[in-house]
Amino acid sequence: MIETMRWFGPDDPVTLSNIRQAGATGIVTALHDVPLEKAWTSEQVKARKAKIRDAGLEWDVVESIPVAEEIKATGAQAEKAIETWIESLRAVAEAGIPTVCYNFSIGVDWVRTDTEFSLANGVQALRFDATVFAAFELFIMKRPGAEGSYDQRRIEAAEKHFAAMTDEDKSKLTNAITAGLPGSMIGALGLDRFRAKIAEYEGLSNADIRRNLIEFQSIVVPEAERLGVNLAIHPNDPPKNLFGLPLAASTPEDFNAMFEANPARCNGLTWCLGSLSVGDPDDALRIGRDHADRIHFAHLRVVEKDDADPESFMEAEHLGGSVSLVAALDILRREEMRRLATGTPRPIPFRPDHGHRLADDLTRAGNPGYSFYGRLKGLAELRGALAGLRYADREAAVS
Repeated sequence: MIETMRWFGPDDPVTLSNIRQAGATGIVTALHDVPLEKAWTSEQVKARKAKIRDAGLEWDVVESIPVAEEIKATGAQAEKAIETWIESLRAVAEAGIPTVCYNFSIGVDWVRTDTEFSLANGVQALRFDATVFAAFELFIMKRPGAEGSYDQRRIEAAEKHFAAMTDEDKSKLTNAITAGLPGSMIGALGLDRFRAKIAEYEGLSNADIRRNLIEFQSIVVPEAERLGVNLAIHPNDPPKNLFGLPLAASTPEDFNAMFEANPARCNGLTWCLGSLSVGDPDDALRIGRDHADRIHFAHLRVVEKDDADPESFMEAEHLGGSVSLVAALDILRREEMRRLATGTPRPIPFRPDHGHRLADDLTRAGNPGYSFYGRLKGLAELRGALAGLRYADREAAVS
């Protein structure tokens, strides 16, 4: 397996040197400075790859080539946007980068209500509180029709929470939620623009968006296969119909449908245990087992749900939470062994994800969920778990 870390480019407070010191060998990044409507050029990709290689690392995974909202809303009809996406894919292939992670989440990349939730030991975690989110949607954003998404008990709790909020609380909550919104959804007009963009999806169901995803894949997968690049779709984060928006990649049925429709092996999965474990924890592992041969990349993190309100959760310790990452590592490791035995060795890059904010990271700016020390700690824990699994195998072989 290939140990990687996400890097947000030259302006990231976590430097390439930091990542190399953590023991990772691979980088997961994108050309974040290129506007969505522009295709990446091979010169741009090669220049970024050279910078990474000069630091003693390899660019193993692109995360992500953004999928335009037009594609999500209309599928194959978005011909120009799809061609732009394919041009970027070709640039990636020309630079020799083997894997592209992408998502098909409508309107939002991810949603949390608190990016600095304090735990008893002094660290900070990302958190989603269902009542706080309802307060935002109902009384700050004031999305038309939002009341229909909640039962009366949740509405009353949200109203009570909102009444106790200060202006600073409202601003902090808005910033936390919009941190996961692409620029195309928020822009200079803020929530007004977001409300307008959401309205464009009115009347579209989960099945409609999944159909658009499959249409998109039917065009880009053959090109990826020709280019020798693996495509790894990321599950919706979280797998909930937030803002009344439909989902395309959340359930076993979603993944079964897309892989049956476009069966080329390069049409694969970013196995994000954190996203999937927000839903059914058993499904999170089942999806990995069922589609192990299509796992091209893994995000190793997990959430811990509230006992009193399972709709709320926070990012857990890497070896804690509702799903065993040790079990996930064992699935990945055994899949790598199977590939090797069948003469098709394909190591799986993985990265620790959404680490807690701790130590010096508490006093410096950074990207939410991507502090250095929390991910360093997570990577060390995952590395240790892998070593334990290998040791158990060796002991079993000689006994």
